[in-house]
Amino acid sequence: MKKKLIEFSHARSGDKGNHANIGVLANDDDAYRLLDQYLTAEKVAEYFKALNPSSVQRFPLPGIKAFNFLMKDVLAGGGSGSLRIDSQGKTLASMLLEMELDLDPESC
Repeated sequence: MKKKLIEFSHARSGDKGNHANIGVLANDDDAYRLLDQYLTAEKVAEYFKALNPSSVQRFPLPGIKAFNFLMKDVLAGGGSGSLRIDSQGKTLASMLLEMELDLDPESC
């Protein structure tokens, strides 16, 4: 069963120099379990492969039912050095929320 992240989570993103972070917050405990199981650093790296991240790290924040993803070297120089329209990575969260995860129907 395929589900988009936007169906069970929220997100926010921003820049850290040439790096970007995306915070993904689950709507509830069940959604957090889905994110924990299915939204890996590897899947996020694959999803954003066109931006050529040098690495993607996932940091769990169970107290607020969230994960923070740090994507290194994805902003083409960052806010003051990039010619990209979104040089600060503000739209990356919206892009990630469109990701479809292939979920086991029993886990939903």
